[in-house]
Amino acid sequence: MKKMSAVLIGAGDRGARAYAPFAVANPHELDIVAVADPNAERRQKIMAQHHISDENGFETWEQLLDGTRRADIAIICTMDRMHFEPTITALRSGYHVLLEKPMSPDPYECIEMERTAREQNRLLTICHVLRYTDFWSAVKKMIEDGAIGDLVSVQLNENVEVMHMSHSFVRGNWKNKEASSPMILQKSCHDMDILSWIVDKPCLRVSSYGSLMHFNERNAPEGAPARCLDGCPVENECPFHAGKYYLGEGKGWAKKFTEDHTNEGIIAALQTTDYGKCVYRSDNNVVDHQVVNMEFEGGATATFSMCGFTREQTRIVQIMGTKGEIRGNMEDNSLSLFSFQTKHETIVNLSEPVGGHGGGDTKIVRSFLDEVRHYDEGSSSLSSASVSLRSHLMAFAAEESRLQKGKSIELDDFYNEIAFSRAK
Repeated sequence: MKKMSAVLIGAGDRGARAYAPFAVANPHELDIVAVADPNAERRQKIMAQHHISDENGFETWEQLLDGTRRADIAIICTMDRMHFEPTITALRSGYHVLLEKPMSPDPYECIEMERTAREQNRLLTICHVLRYTDFWSAVKKMIEDGAIGDLVSVQLNENVEVMHMSHSFVRGNWKNKEASSPMILQKSCHDMDILSWIVDKPCLRVSSYGSLMHFNERNAPEGAPARCLDGCPVENECPFHAGKYYLGEGKGWAKKFTEDHTNEGIIAALQTTDYGKCVYRSDNNVVDHQVVNMEFEGGATATFSMCGFTREQTRIVQIMGTKGEIRGNMEDNSLSLFSFQTKHETIVNLSEPVGGHGGGDTKIVRSFLDEVRHYDEGSSSLSSASVSLRSHLMAFAAEESRLQKGKSIELDDFYNEIAFSRAK
């Protein structure tokens, strides 16, 4: 087995905690030889963990991708709106690229990334890690084996969980679609991708509704200050009070916004960062609930619902076919397969996953390395840019429909309008 080398661009949560640890756990398979991140503390931590020399630690991706090819692959985990340029540069510099989702908040940039990967004859794999989990792999195999006959319809619910919603999408990095991405793309491109994968036919049209219903100024308690620690009159009643949550039941989330996990460090961060703001007085504008309707080639349909107001963080699916039905819940990692002919229900209890995203974070790195080792011209990957582009366009079209009060959007027309208008 050939050992691969990688550069890491972006040493935040996904880069440092989801993908880079693979090299520590499997030093015979992967070696991270360089890192770029503007945050000196994060950069130094990665350099220490992976024994990276000082000359291979960089503040910017431009310094790392300076024309010298330093490794076999580039793992790119910058913020959403900083994906395009380093990805294009890395591909043109000869790197195979593992790119954190979403590809880009700009649909034209997604098209250009996919085109450039083909042009440069490089692998561009998008981190749709759910495809690599035992849960969704088992669902896909049941469908491919004909266990439920022809697929007719899918219902997929993404339960974001209310405190995760408040942390990541009201106070956090993905709260504002102009700074990051629309919710349907940032959080739910996973779901668009899974639906595209299991139906396995082109999506023809979508329609969508949703809004920012609760986390806005209209619902702010009377007298609530801009920051929770400035003396909120409903501190004891509000589940989102920053002091109560980050210093108490939700302290684990502190890792997401400060490197100092002491009470003093957390309080200092709550007094200076967006994580200390009242959830009703933030600059968030992504939706807190959204539904999407889809029709696929051949007549199959799907409905998707994303909601921030749930007690657990999970995905729940029901897949209906002509010969049976599949039901599943990622939270308990189990599936139910029911046959209309025999009236028999088979329960599948999957093994406890190892690693984040149901084990998908680890498995996508291992799969990508194997694909690079055996790469032939024109070969692809399970979550290549070409298949990811299709599901990204579903997400972009859903957001367009939502903004147009549920207007049905034809995917082919949508793609052509983007590709040709911007190309001019």
